[in-house]
Amino acid sequence: MNNLDQLLDIIAIIAWVLFIIYAISVFIQNLLQRGLTTALIRLISARVLLPMLVPIVISLLAAALIFVQPTQVAVIISLITPGGVRPQPLRAGLYLIVPILENEVIYPVAWQTYTMSGQPNEGAKTGDDSIRARTNDGQEIRIDLSIIFRVNHEQVVALHTDWQGRYVEDFVRPVLRGQVRTEVSQFTVNEVNSSQRKDLEASLERIFTAEFAAKGLIVDQLLLRDISFTDEYAAAIEQKQVALEGEIRTEHEAEQMRNLAQGEGDSMRITIKARADAEAEAILVKAQAQAAALQRIGVSLAQEPRLITYEYVQKLSPNIRAMLLPSNAPLLLPLAELMSLNAQPGMTATITSTASTLLDETLTEPLTSTLTLTDTVTPDDQSQ
Repeated sequence: MNNLDQLLDIIAIIAWVLFIIYAISVFIQNLLQRGLTTALIRLISARVLLPMLVPIVISLLAAALIFVQPTQVAVIISLITPGGVRPQPLRAGLYLIVPILENEVIYPVAWQTYTMSGQPNEGAKTGDDSIRARTNDGQEIRIDLSIIFRVNHEQVVALHTDWQGRYVEDFVRPVLRGQVRTEVSQFTVNEVNSSQRKDLEASLERIFTAEFAAKGLIVDQLLLRDISFTDEYAAAIEQKQVALEGEIRTEHEAEQMRNLAQGEGDSMRITIKARADAEAEAILVKAQAQAAALQRIGVSLAQEPRLITYEYVQKLSPNIRAMLLPSNAPLLLPLAELMSLNAQPGMTATITSTASTLLDETLTEPLTSTLTLTDTVTPDDQSQ
């Protein structure tokens, strides 16, 4: 009841109390002065009836004047309207109705939430009020849900005609239980416990939207607040989850080992490649140095061809004694004296005359004959 109705009701009560006090005082006064009969007659006199009109008028005004809140809609029950109810409800505002012959029934049009939960003192009813349903594969589940809805002000007259104020207990609650059980039976327990739970929720919301609209209720949304399973199934799910976590952990560790091995392999390949590149660079530098040296040697030989003879003599074994003679000079040295003077026991003398053809034909001067003493002879050979 709104504030204006309360105010008018209070005023009417005060007026009736004052009138009753006034009527009692008139009665007692007449009783003391003229007796009981006269006192009773005086109660229906104008002196009493006229003041009685004041509380009557206030009471009728309180009954005729109604104020509908913005969150409400009023259905007018009327004895003077065919069908016993006005066809159009009253929206928010101040209205006058025919007192005594008409009265209003207020319905809320704000959003309402009806909850069915297994937790005590959480839902519309105390205790375990969850919906027990059985899935397609025979598993029992318990569902906690909430539905948000409101009364359609355009259909509130039909809602009142069909359900009056019983629409929550006699329509909303039974439909929720029945449709949830029917729809859950179309899914397996694994589907209900997976991403298909959204499909179940969406399917139920479509069904409730259609059924509630036919009765003058507008559904905003349906919320599956919780789905619980039997202890056996919950234990099986927990074991499966633990095993899955173990597999994921093992796979993660294996992946880390693979990444580590791959990293070490990449590092080794990089190291080997760096070494190979360094060696190749060293070989290249060495080859370039050798090429430059050979180029310089070629230039030096071109300028002084006899350098090759000098290098040849430098490369001879230190145990070899050599004497260079002009190639065009006759060998006049006495071999026997030379052998006796220079040869020691265990040495042999050989004379090699090297033709100038051993050198490049471009040499300008002929080579010399070479007398070489080696350590390969024995004393017997010397006597011969």
